[in-house]
Amino acid sequence: MDKQERDALIEEYGAGYRKLKACLDSLPREMWQFKPASTEWSVHEIIVHLADSESNSALRARRLIVEPGQSVMAYDQDVWANGLNYHDQNWEDALETVRLVRKSTYELLKMQPDEVWTHAAVHPEFSDPYTFERWLKIYAAHIPGHIDQMRGNEKVWKEQRK
Repeated sequence: MDKQERDALIEEYGAGYRKLKACLDSLPREMWQFKPASTEWSVHEIIVHLADSESNSALRARRLIVEPGQSVMAYDQDVWANGLNYHDQNWEDALETVRLVRKSTYELLKMQPDEVWTHAAVHPEFSDPYTFERWLKIYAAHIPGHIDQMRGNEKVWKEQRK
């Protein structure tokens, strides 16, 4: 990926929280606990998941910057959601975690020299190298993907209320 593409992804990453907040502000609160199916997540659970994911991804980014070649942690997001009782966690605290972690990591990304973007780590879920550029592609798209998921929840919720 060239510098222009990378910079665009960094800006997309940096806009994630603002897009998330705009989506959440538009969703009726009474649907935040709604799950389209027992195996799917509610808006509340997605927010708490994002806090955990942002925390893990921030650590991965830092490891990729300063300890290339090392392992990064994988985790089972569904096990975390169930085992950590995401519905019992405070969504406001989770949202603030997303805001702060995303902001600090965005600022860190903007400071990195070109050579850092070729760094790679060992990720147990990937057989190919887990490069810093791969990390950026994944996490620039992560919040927008969950926004789509929340919009899908809203659609099903509205259809079931008819």
